[in-house]
Amino acid sequence: MGDRTRVVCGHCDTVVGSPSDRLNDAPRCPKCHSPLFEGKPVELTGTNFDKHVSRGDLPLVVDFWAPWCGPCIAMAPFFESTARQMEPRLRFAKLNTQDEPAPAARFNIRAIPTMIVFRAGKEIARQSGAMDAATMTRWLNSVV
Repeated sequence: MGDRTRVVCGHCDTVVGSPSDRLNDAPRCPKCHSPLFEGKPVELTGTNFDKHVSRGDLPLVVDFWAPWCGPCIAMAPFFESTARQMEPRLRFAKLNTQDEPAPAARFNIRAIPTMIVFRAGKEIARQSGAMDAATMTRWLNSVV
């Protein structure tokens, strides 16, 4: 009962320890008072990428995408609906590879969209290509 889960706030990047059994109770960041889970992906940058990948306890699903990529744009609503469905069991985030190329290069992203699931700072699964919500949910359930 006393277990705490670390979640990185999507607004101010503060690492928040929340009681594990209360993650479904709409926890808020004590620093900026924003909801920790909003049913939509967190926007990552080169500055906050490492903190979100390595400091949170929940598996983090990162969508590497670009605004000029047709399949990325087509997949975006499915990614958001999957985030609404699976949070707070998983954390969802997006990284615009056009604006933030360094993290994409570091993880050898060769095609977009590519989704990587991280746990404890380590890549545990990767999938390239657009997916609908049902396919994405099946894949994520098989990974975690």
